[in-house]
Amino acid sequence: MPKRKAAIAVGGVAALGAAALLLPNANASQDDNQASDTTGSAKTLKAADASGLAAQLQKILGDAFAGSYYDSGKQQLVVNVVSGDNNVILQAKKAGALVRQVENSAAELKAAARTLKTKATIPGTSWAVDPRTDKVLVTADSTVTGAKWDRLQSTVKSLGADMATLKKSSGTFKTFVSGGDAIFSQVQGGNVRCSLGFNVTASDGSPAFLTAGHCGVAAKDWSDSQNGRPIATVDQATFPGQGDFSLVKYNDPNTQAPSEVNVGNGRTVQIKQAADATVGATVFRMGSTTGLHDGQVTGLDATVNFQSETDPNGVDTVTGLIQTNVCAEAGDSGGSLFTQDGSALGLTSGGSGDCTNGGETFFQPVTTALQATGATLGDGGAGAGGQAGAGDQAGAGDQAGAGDQSGAGAGDQSGAGDQAGAGDQAGAGDQSGAGAGDQSGAGDQSGAGDEAGAGGDQIGGGADPSAPSDASGSGAAHDGSSSLTGTR
Repeated sequence: MPKRKAAIAVGGVAALGAAALLLPNANASQDDNQASDTTGSAKTLKAADASGLAAQLQKILGDAFAGSYYDSGKQQLVVNVVSGDNNVILQAKKAGALVRQVENSAAELKAAARTLKTKATIPGTSWAVDPRTDKVLVTADSTVTGAKWDRLQSTVKSLGADMATLKKSSGTFKTFVSGGDAIFSQVQGGNVRCSLGFNVTASDGSPAFLTAGHCGVAAKDWSDSQNGRPIATVDQATFPGQGDFSLVKYNDPNTQAPSEVNVGNGRTVQIKQAADATVGATVFRMGSTTGLHDGQVTGLDATVNFQSETDPNGVDTVTGLIQTNVCAEAGDSGGSLFTQDGSALGLTSGGSGDCTNGGETFFQPVTTALQATGATLGDGGAGAGGQAGAGDQAGAGDQAGAGDQSGAGAGDQSGAGDQAGAGDQAGAGDQSGAGAGDQSGAGDQSGAGDEAGAGGDQIGGGADPSAPSDASGSGAAHDGSSSLTGTR
């Protein structure tokens, strides 16, 4: 029996490859704040390098460190310091950062967050430290009205205008789980749907994947088709509390789980490592409902107070999240947040708004999830380095070729050439595999035709790779790919 290929496909209709991931304006800086230091001594850095530098400076500067953020327009790391000590400032500059002196220390900002937790844990609220303003940004959704709004407003005001700001969101904070396709589970109330985040290797060496904790709490067994048999079982799940993540183990120990994100049209981005997010950095989110979207990290260590789904008067509080302005919708929960260079950052938790009007979205940091579960990022046995092969996956465009996902042999995704099975996944570009490669096992996943919709065209309606609206296409979001693709 050919081994199942559990390619990490989290849905969508984006016709974008690894060599052309950035959407228009993705690099545009959305930060109007300027560091007070304008000596020009700061190094030009990639976002991933800025994250590492920020961690180093936090250790070096100690109490003087008051947060940092990445200026994506200038490609520089800006570090906040509260000390006027020239030696402290010199250390930061020598390391390559742009220095900005601020009033609020990290300890003071954390104390403000603790006050909010004690006095204003209200469903529909969130808060996170925004190093660009050196304040705690407090957000209330549309359900926070009347006495609740008065209570929140009073608490924020008591912190001082220089310590916290309050804004209103037009949407409603909720977890993005829904019924439909991607990864599925059948529960008493019907089907639930989430998105697969990143393939990992569990501490016992078995293949597994990470997704949202509220997905793992909602259901134990997960399938790759709406009415298919379970292929994976929840091993650990955390929600609410200190995180929103699940470790789900594949039932077949021979499952090969490549470390990659499917961005549609048979194209993938290899995930090379886990990294911490940096405020201001450009990031990409992939989800089964809305596909690929980009935006910026706006806050770290965020606290979100979701309305409890089991207790009408309860609150599901989750801490330690990444806050962004990337949109998401129901069914995107658990989907991957990553960078262009292949760094895994987060798992979609929840937020407000949608991909028409925008909103706030929160993510579980991958580094925290890996540490808590003991899992390691990477494939579950697929040929190491086989995915990139001779660089043909996106560089020469051969992966899109004639729908042949096996590339050109040397760049074969599995490293052994067996991802396409007996050629069924490549077929004639028909990802449903016409039976032998059929994802559900008894018919194609869409139920009435091939998954690509027209000759294996995974972009559904002929999406323009350069058009951000086609990267999600809410009306055609299910044409692009499935949650798990492969052969049996």
